[in-house]
Amino acid sequence: QGCVDHPIVLTEAVCNPLYSRQMMSELLFECYQVPKVSYGIDSLYSFYHNRRQNWPCSGLVISSGYQCTHILPVLEGRLDAKNCKRINLGGCQAAVYLQRLLQLKYPGHFAAITLSRMEEILHEHSYVAEDYIEELQKWQSPEYYENNMHKMQLPFSNKLLGSTLTSEEKQERRQQQLRRLQELNARRREEKLQLDQERLDRLLYVQELLEDGQMDQFHKALVELNMDSAEELQSYINKLSLSVEQTKQKILQAEVNIEVDVVDSKPETPDLDPLGSEQSLEDVESINEFEPLFAEEQPEVEKPVAAVQPVFNLAEYHQLFLGTERIRAPEIVFQPSLIGEDQAGIAETMQYVLERYPKEQQAILVQNVFLTGGNTMYPGLKARVQKELLEMRPFQSSFQVYLASSPVLDAWYGARDWAVEYMTRDEGWITRKDYEEKGGEYLKEHCASNVYVPIRLPKQAPRTTETLAPSRVLTSSTGNPCEQA
Repeated sequence: QGCVDHPIVLTEAVCNPLYSRQMMSELLFECYQVPKVSYGIDSLYSFYHNRRQNWPCSGLVISSGYQCTHILPVLEGRLDAKNCKRINLGGCQAAVYLQRLLQLKYPGHFAAITLSRMEEILHEHSYVAEDYIEELQKWQSPEYYENNMHKMQLPFSNKLLGSTLTSEEKQERRQQQLRRLQELNARRREEKLQLDQERLDRLLYVQELLEDGQMDQFHKALVELNMDSAEELQSYINKLSLSVEQTKQKILQAEVNIEVDVVDSKPETPDLDPLGSEQSLEDVESINEFEPLFAEEQPEVEKPVAAVQPVFNLAEYHQLFLGTERIRAPEIVFQPSLIGEDQAGIAETMQYVLERYPKEQQAILVQNVFLTGGNTMYPGLKARVQKELLEMRPFQSSFQVYLASSPVLDAWYGARDWAVEYMTRDEGWITRKDYEEKGGEYLKEHCASNVYVPIRLPKQAPRTTETLAPSRVLTSSTGNPCEQA
């Protein structure tokens, strides 16, 4: 019936602008007639789905997705929006970086190294090094390289052109090329005849102007043709007439005897397109190939030489060897400088967020460091975050790092759990009445939502104060200079 008659749970970006929420609420309530809607953050829904027993709980959510990475502190089950931080790096930038690395390494397979294949390599072959520098030193060893290097086979065709053709097929292919040459020569003759005929008609028209005594128009036409006299005009007419007759004779002979057409095509090879094209080059090669067939004297038959077939494995040529690229691409989230980005990595951003809190709250946050998002599924990422926390936390302090049970799908599962639990409550739901009274940017907060910041419009000062302002300035200027300072 053109409407959605059930509530909607919708995810939005962290610290979503009010205008974006206003446009979405207007679409849902005005166009789809939704009864009520709730907005939340996908990573917080995942945090809600993987919640511990003592909810509401606090923690530090690290959400790394396709386009960006967020560090979200959660205190007592609510997002602390003032201290959220975003890194503009995610799975997309890692795939592009891996694509550039392999295209530089294998320039012969430039077109085959696509972005979709790079994403597949990231998902199946990449991992996060616990210590990046130490891991690179391990890769310098040939034995370690052979044991940990992965091979990826690119698609290829094992059938070589001309290798399995029989003599009859080769003869048929030569006949096809011969017919194609004949058609090409016939088309070129017709085009040349048409151009010569049009130019000849133009010259004959100028000659008729001379015979009719229209000297002014005749001289103007000579200037346009870049000619000096009537004798030069007559010479061009004679040459064009001869050329037209010769072309007509060749076309007639080609219709009578097709072999004559091929023999006559040899002198016309210089008349091909001077700019050159792929078709023209192929035709010239074909003419050179068929030239011995029509030679009057056959050359002496040379002794057959045994062809040496080079040993070349096409399958090995189309293989990609993945070495240090397996750790370089995911490392950009910790070291954005690898791709020239002037940003802080996850470790520096996490430390910056923690330092904005007192030591007591820091100890609470690090007890529940939660990893979610598709870009956190690399093997070794959890161990890397634990190592970074161990380096930045005080001596003998404790922390806990958890990985989402399903980093990609837990956001949907969390939204489902929240919707089932809060279906009969008013908390978190924006009704149509709320939309009409408080505007489309209005948001009801809940455990997985953004923080609502209403629009504060500046109050206009009354006009009486504007008139009294100059007198106040004058009275204050007569006071003590120290008071003015």
